Amino acid sequence: MERLPVDLQYLPPGKQREPDADIRKMLIEAIMLLTATAPGRQQVRDQGAYLILRELHSWEPEPDVRVTCEKLIQVLIGDEPEPGMENLLEVQVPKDVEQQLQQLDHQEQEQLEREQQELALEPAGQGHTT
Repeated sequence: MERLPVDLQYLPPGKQREPDADIRKMLIEAIMLLTATAPGRQQVRDQGAYLILRELHSWEPEPDVRVTCEKLIQVLIGDEPEPGMENLLEVQVPKDVEQQLQQLDHQEQEQLEREQQELALEPAGQGHTT
């Protein structure tokens, strides 16, 4: 807890999370961009972002925002890339691996759409619980 910035350590209990799922997702994606380089990843880790992301993930009702959060958590807790690959935005991905990743992304998107449809069909008052 003491790794968090002081402003975040003393938030009032009634502090509201951002209500717009798209904005929450964009903020997570912005942090993901900060983790593209090794120094950026270290800075995000040093600020205690994992603790906040863990709590957000357990609360997050939107499947696509949860998946984005999971991807960022994986970057933060994963092993550092080998030398020469420290900047994740500059890594050259082989064509066959790129195609596999695109196929996985497509499957993931289809799964998210199914989950969102299921959420839309749930009776009021029920939702994601973790």
